[in-house]
Amino acid sequence: MGMALNADSTIAELLREKPESAQVLFRFGMGCLGCAIANSETIREAAQVHGIPLGELLSALGVAEA
Repeated sequence: MGMALNADSTIAELLREKPESAQVLFRFGMGCLGCAIANSETIREAAQVHGIPLGELLSALGVAEA
């Protein structure tokens, strides 16, 4: 089993553990998944930067708050 993902996991960690999450992120308008920021930006930070309600994004990704 992989690592436990949460809102403070990076986008890169999310995509490594759940590659299918890319489709969810695209649906929310997050198209720059391969950019350098994805390596250090957390799901929480990405939601904030993109103006996406964190709870809504986490629910769609199947990821816990913390």
